[in-house]
Amino acid sequence: MFTSVLMIEKALTSADVEFVTTLHGEEQVSFQVLLQPRGEQADRLLRAIDDVALGELDDAVREGETPEGEEALSVGQRALEVSLAALRTSGSEARGRLIENHPLDALKSLVEEAGADEVIVLTDPHYVEEFFHRDWASRARHKVGVPVLKLFSHSKA
Repeated sequence: MFTSVLMIEKALTSADVEFVTTLHGEEQVSFQVLLQPRGEQADRLLRAIDDVALGELDDAVREGETPEGEEALSVGQRALEVSLAALRTSGSEARGRLIENHPLDALKSLVEEAGADEVIVLTDPHYVEEFFHRDWASRARHKVGVPVLKLFSHSKA
């Protein structure tokens, strides 16, 4: 069985689930999901710049409404549960956990624990971080020792 660590920041959409579960054709895949709620990942200014770069001005204005702290954790827990259920419904094995701090340390530990074959980072575009190679995928490539695939979410959750 192929083991993928899937790093996400919000609930998977049905298109996302279909995409990640069909990457390896007919081979059975076990997913280890790490979710860090978006409110904890980057500061508001970077998120607003990303929204402007995507032409989503309304979203940039609403960045202040993004849950943070305890509220982000409860939203994140629900997003994790929804994502795990969707992966299981598709026929995949799936386990997961929330990350509160140090996402790349948690990623490296999980890759080693699970004997993962790959890491899939599935997020919305983060242009500022990606330009400076500070996004999860760019930093993980130097840390985890397995292939890292960067994918963009198919739609808003």
